Amino acid sequence: MTYDLAIIGAGSAGLTVAAAAAKFGRKVVLFEKSKMGGDCLNYGCVPSKALIAAAKHAHMAHIGTRFGVLSEPQIDFALVHAYVQRVISAIAPNDSQERFEKLGVKVVRAEARFRDASTIEADGEIFAARRFVIATGSRAAVPPIPGLQDAPYFTNETLFENTELPGHLIVIGGGPIGMEMAQAHRRLGSRVTVVEAAEPLSKDDPELAAVVLKTVADEGVEILRRTAVTAVSKIAAGITLHIAGGRTIEGSHLLVAAGRRTNTEGVNLEAAGIAYTAKGVTVDKGLKTTNRRVYAIGDAAGSLQFTHVAGYHAGLVVRNALFGLPVNTTSAVIPWVTFTDPELAQVGLTEAEARTRHGDAITILRWPFHDNDRAQTDAVTNGLVKAVIGKRGRILGAGITGAGAGELIQPWVLAMGQGLGVKSLVDMVPPYPTRGEANRRAALEYYAGLATNPWIRRVMDLVAKFR
Repeated sequence: MTYDLAIIGAGSAGLTVAAAAAKFGRKVVLFEKSKMGGDCLNYGCVPSKALIAAAKHAHMAHIGTRFGVLSEPQIDFALVHAYVQRVISAIAPNDSQERFEKLGVKVVRAEARFRDASTIEADGEIFAARRFVIATGSRAAVPPIPGLQDAPYFTNETLFENTELPGHLIVIGGGPIGMEMAQAHRRLGSRVTVVEAAEPLSKDDPELAAVVLKTVADEGVEILRRTAVTAVSKIAAGITLHIAGGRTIEGSHLLVAAGRRTNTEGVNLEAAGIAYTAKGVTVDKGLKTTNRRVYAIGDAAGSLQFTHVAGYHAGLVVRNALFGLPVNTTSAVIPWVTFTDPELAQVGLTEAEARTRHGDAITILRWPFHDNDRAQTDAVTNGLVKAVIGKRGRILGAGITGAGAGELIQPWVLAMGQGLGVKSLVDMVPPYPTRGEANRRAALEYYAGLATNPWIRRVMDLVAKFR
């Protein structure tokens, strides 16, 4: 049988394409050599946010005295682990082989390799298709640190199998995954040390990242900045980290969260005439590879490695492959969120990036949550809304750090995506009392100078004469 679509990888990107194509009556074959649902369901977004939720409940119980609630939490880490697994199990049916077979998708649970430019071999069979989608995702990158391969360590793919609360968790990497897991384990009772070779959360606005890092450090996480790991040794009690300067750190457990690398090995891309690099499969603006019958989407395309980007890519492939509509990834406005507490959300340009591109022709707007009534009632006032505005009120970027920042960033994402200026946030009427009011208050700062503008005062005087 010749299929309309052959999809390699049953993670977020591949499943979205498969479901949409099947619902439109297309013949779809889907290959997955490991777990249905891919990284997000089994090792990433879902289990990590479940662990963060458990840790947040423990933290709220710990700080309840500020509300007059006197109760210290008791942590049973085995039950925390069981909760994380229950969450995965609750979502898993949506991504299951059974569901997709009911949709009409042929699911092949085997490694798939291109045989040539128009066929795939898997499980001893040959499959032909009109169009192909590479959605093989990514995995944790393991740096070439001497001794690491001989020592026990976690990555995100093994961390959520752990049923024992680490006595001292050492985290290599101060990016989003490293900082999220560091704070969560600290709140659940572990001693935690983060070792980062550069600056932690370096891809975010430094002003906003500083709020997160101070909070995490204040909770007891030791953060070592610009510190290189020179070697790792296995010891009876766990591991020893050797860092620059001759210092050593002993820990019970080690988490390697030093970035991601795309999964391109084993697919035999060369046989299909598909170019790729260490960053991922080479694609054009329409996500087509150098083999025009083949798309690459999500992490495999070497783009921003977020589940929502994978879903966005999947939608573009459906539009182009099924309906022949032109698509262009460069028009996307993509936000990202680090789910620490406080959360850190960003869309568009940071202040530094905007100054590099636009010089002094930008305006920076800020509104602190300390001046937000709902934040005061919740006793969670750290953080702020920060927006970068260009000429004529154009929104160049926005960042928020604070409780619920991942939700609060969305009006800015919508405004930028629709080409709306800062006035659209001013015209919005948020309910009171909500943290969302901070978005409008920040936007209003763009017009703050009008109150003292002499020309405005003259116009007001002139109006007054005729009223």
